[in-house]
Amino acid sequence: MDQTTLILALLPIIIIQFALMIFALVDLIKNPNPYGPKWMWGALIVVINIIGPLLYFVIGRRNY
Repeated sequence: MDQTTLILALLPIIIIQFALMIFALVDLIKNPNPYGPKWMWGALIVVINIIGPLLYFVIGRRNY
């Protein structure tokens, strides 16, 4: 597999990762009262690539 094919195969995953991260960070900034401290969620969203934003949306958001 050459480099161009590998980049094209990974491009959708990279786009999804960045979109989730940006959407989760924007939601975290707008959310006045998440479960846990904001700095912790921000670090998890940025450091743990795809799983961090998903954890925030499942566990960290309060929907009221």
